[in-house]
Amino acid sequence: MTDPSPRRIPAQAPPNPPAAQADGAGTSRPLARLARETTPENPWPLRLLSTKIDEYVNKMTFVWVEGQIVQFNRRPGSGMQYLTLRDADADMSMSVSVFTRELTAIERATGTQVTEGARVVVHAKPRFWTKRGSLELRADDIRPIGIGDLLARIEQLRRILAAEGLFDAERKHPLPFLPRKVGLICGRNAKAKDDVVVNARLRWAGLPFEIREVAVQGAQAVREVTAAIRELDADPGVDVIVVARGGGAVEDLLPFSDEGLVRAAAAARTPIVSAIGHETDCPLLDLVADYRASTPTDAARRIVPDLAEEVMGLDQARERMRSVLRARLDAEQRGLDQVLARPVMADPTLIVRDRIAELEQARARMRRALSATLSLADAELRADRAHLRALSPQGVLDRGYAILRSPSGGIITSAQQLKKGDLIEGVLASGRLVAQVVGTTKPTSGSPE
Repeated sequence: MTDPSPRRIPAQAPPNPPAAQADGAGTSRPLARLARETTPENPWPLRLLSTKIDEYVNKMTFVWVEGQIVQFNRRPGSGMQYLTLRDADADMSMSVSVFTRELTAIERATGTQVTEGARVVVHAKPRFWTKRGSLELRADDIRPIGIGDLLARIEQLRRILAAEGLFDAERKHPLPFLPRKVGLICGRNAKAKDDVVVNARLRWAGLPFEIREVAVQGAQAVREVTAAIRELDADPGVDVIVVARGGGAVEDLLPFSDEGLVRAAAAARTPIVSAIGHETDCPLLDLVADYRASTPTDAARRIVPDLAEEVMGLDQARERMRSVLRARLDAEQRGLDQVLARPVMADPTLIVRDRIAELEQARARMRRALSATLSLADAELRADRAHLRALSPQGVLDRGYAILRSPSGGIITSAQQLKKGDLIEGVLASGRLVAQVVGTTKPTSGSPE
């Protein structure tokens, strides 16, 4: 590894900017000293702006930057090597130059080759080319990022996304039973494409696919896979999206743990099936996807039902329905036969005759009950009448007794109420009489008054 301390690279001496420029009449006027002092009537020449930018960039020190090498064509025999460094999360790139002898020393010290697709940190100084108006980095150290560092970053990102709820089961979309069209994102001429398409169509013949063949590893993978997800998600005819890739080394699967790609998948309204790597691989796309398939073949089994199994299931359901319906019809027929076997069905008047007989019996019981009730009541009435007669004064008279009344109408109960010569009235059991008292006797001692 080379010494990471910054080394000053001499910059090109900018040309002295003119202090004034001629106007349309041939007279010179002073140029604005600062950018904010420029006007439509007194603009800066383009060369002056380029010089100003160069002066500002030359004041910058060496800086460590991170990115991914997306283009690197070695130039054997050349003293300078050029490569393009791209931001890992944004569509932004910059040219980097490094002396061949320094690059050779870097590769010898690290024991690794600088290649396209590698994630690296570069120690470089910004440099502005005034004639081309372009910015580049002059590097003196290039260090590849180790797999351990990348995995640690992915783990940190996993915790952040989990805290945001992007892996929650509540936000996942259910897969359709039978999609109208399947969107497939896979590598160019990749075996994963055949694994999904062939196995899916073996289960459901003629299943339509909308296929996007993109880079599934390397510098362009994140951008192309993200764009394909958004494009298929915007297609109203696509009901499910499968992102498929075969197995590979850990670094080959790093694009599928990129934050931008993962967030694009989380924002998709169309259900997404992740079929990345093997069972042991778990990029972040697997966690945010609506369904994680262990392999592309497993994804094909999950996105579409097996027509033969569905037909068999329909046949079995149809047979069960027939059995249930047949059993119900047999039960109803037995009930109907039992009804038809009843005597009333042979002679419908039988039930009327039975009801008439029951009515006559009820009427006879009512008559008997009423007669008994009346007889009992008559006996009780006769007894009460006899009792009343026994208690009635008329009954006493009927036994030979009479009631004597004075002329005033009062009842005579004692001889002392009368005197000789009084007229009295006698009430008999039948008729009345008038008599005159010829004498009275006083009651003896001990006799009732």
